[in-house]
Amino acid sequence: MFRPLTQNEIEQLKAQACSAENWAEVEVKDGFDAEYVVDAHFSGHVRLGVFERDFELPGGLKVHSGVSHARVHHCEIGDNVRLWNIHNYIANYRVGDNTCIENVNAVYVDGRSSFGNGVRVAVMNEGGGREIPIFDHLSAHLAYILTLYRHRPELIRTLEDMIDRYAETVADDMGDIGKDVRILNCGSIKNVRIGDCAKIAGTSRLKNGSILSNASAPVKMGSGVKCKDFIVCSGVEILDSTLVDKCFVGQGCLFDKHYSACESLFFSNCQGMHGEAAAIFAGPYCVTHHKSTLLIAGMFSFLNAGSGSNQSNHMYKLGPIHQGLAERGSKTTSDSYLLWPSRIGAFSLVMGRHTHHADTADLPFSYLIENNSDSYLVPGANLRTVGTIRDAQKWPKRDNRKDPVKIDQINYNLLSPYTVQKMWNGREVLRNLQAIGGEDTEVYGYKNCKIRNSSLRHGIDLYSIGIAKFLGNSIITRLTKQTSPIWTMDSIRRILLPDSEIGLGEWVDASGLIAPKSEMSRLMNDIESGKMTWMTIQERFEEMHHNYYSYEWSWALDKLEKIWGCSVKEVTIEQIRMIVEQWMQAVIRLDHMVYEDAKKEFDLNSQTGFGVDGDAAQRAEDFINVRGSFESNPFVMAVQEHIKKKSELGRGVLDMLQIVE
Repeated sequence: MFRPLTQNEIEQLKAQACSAENWAEVEVKDGFDAEYVVDAHFSGHVRLGVFERDFELPGGLKVHSGVSHARVHHCEIGDNVRLWNIHNYIANYRVGDNTCIENVNAVYVDGRSSFGNGVRVAVMNEGGGREIPIFDHLSAHLAYILTLYRHRPELIRTLEDMIDRYAETVADDMGDIGKDVRILNCGSIKNVRIGDCAKIAGTSRLKNGSILSNASAPVKMGSGVKCKDFIVCSGVEILDSTLVDKCFVGQGCLFDKHYSACESLFFSNCQGMHGEAAAIFAGPYCVTHHKSTLLIAGMFSFLNAGSGSNQSNHMYKLGPIHQGLAERGSKTTSDSYLLWPSRIGAFSLVMGRHTHHADTADLPFSYLIENNSDSYLVPGANLRTVGTIRDAQKWPKRDNRKDPVKIDQINYNLLSPYTVQKMWNGREVLRNLQAIGGEDTEVYGYKNCKIRNSSLRHGIDLYSIGIAKFLGNSIITRLTKQTSPIWTMDSIRRILLPDSEIGLGEWVDASGLIAPKSEMSRLMNDIESGKMTWMTIQERFEEMHHNYYSYEWSWALDKLEKIWGCSVKEVTIEQIRMIVEQWMQAVIRLDHMVYEDAKKEFDLNSQTGFGVDGDAAQRAEDFINVRGSFESNPFVMAVQEHIKKKSELGRGVLDMLQIVE
């Protein structure tokens, strides 16, 4: 397929200002045309493809493929590649077909490289101890195990060895630049592997990394970007002078507007703009868009960080050794602050400055509010807010992953065995506080927080509503998915039998993957035994995700049997009807709470600043023309429709149960 240059071709190349250390080491493909190689110097073993096509640049300018004004050392250049104006040289690369590299300083591999694979990232604890070896196929769930299960040293050692072996399999003294890649007006690119269809324009420096671009989900890198010791997955965009140092960037992430990140892991659909991240574990959908926001030494997922949100891992004694966790769905308001170590419960809102090391893990859906330097907790308050419902609806719609192969297995459910178990436990926590402190106590103390009496009572009520909604959802889904009519109590009992016993007991949120703790433990035991590869580990994560609803029903039925006081084999029609009726009441109550919360966005206070030079009528008219009316708001209409549909569903199920013999 490749042949030596003919003497006529060598003479033509010399006439076009080309040279070579040894022309015998330059091979070309049949169909090679020397006309398109100008002012080029070759050294080492070089292979050149054919140059038959034009490239169209922005603005309509057409340029032909070929090699011009470049020094090429030990490279394999594919068909229809354009190398133009390589200021220093390109060395030790295989360049795929139809790739265009223009006006760059240097592109080279120096020595044997694993292209970012195996790099240790000091995540969560800047003082060390949780270093994660990154590699091409790192999932949020595998990283979760590597980060948090240091109490199982054999597990960690096995996984680290596995990743190091993978890094050795991809190590090479030559790099790859894939097909249909565009590298334009860039600085230096050293020891970087670049996948198909990547677009790299104006990037300052790339060193020791992998860009896992492909035709389905191209990667884009923009002007001023600097990346070192990194892996960037498919569909990622890193733009506008962003700095990335020792980071893994998962599928569909976006970094822009001078963002800075070091020693951090970012998984699917994270977004970072303006601010800074240091030693963070950013699970799926962590978003920060503000210049003054610092995320440091923490584990987050589904996070929305407000402007000026900060944490501190340094108490000026033994150095920056502290860490914190904010469980899935947390939000921080503008100028919020958390002093690590702290742990924030799922779907909680943090307002103000908190310096007392709060632990609210067992009280999810809460507000954590500063009042006179104290941390006040409002349990369950976030269950009734429009923002929480809106977040749960928007995450699936904002999945930016175009790659058909999804690395992270993401469960978007607001209510799951993970959060409902916490509400179940949280309700008991609040009842115990009430029993110990007395029902007339004004303020209760809980894990460095304060809870007002009214907040405690409302929290118990809200958690009860949330539990009733989840359990009712589960049993109604189980009953209504049956295609044949339900006529007898025996047939209902058979339908309600669990598919397996998997799902009982505790559940975990392994950074987006919600799964029974027993299944995660079984996986870790298998890893320790040496049975697993990174591929079979990934398959197990996918299996857990696929079987979620089967596992969820086992868990929900166990809770229902506790409520009924009997097994499913003995349950009565009246007991099932009770759960459905409680579900209807819970759904309607929560929807009405959300509806009332949404009203606040349309009250007179919200109209401040509208109709500036007019009277009250003009202010209202200006507000409606900009924001629309409350009744016509799409979310409000969706809430009303939800109430209607769920009411009809509940009545339909009750009617179905009415005729059961």
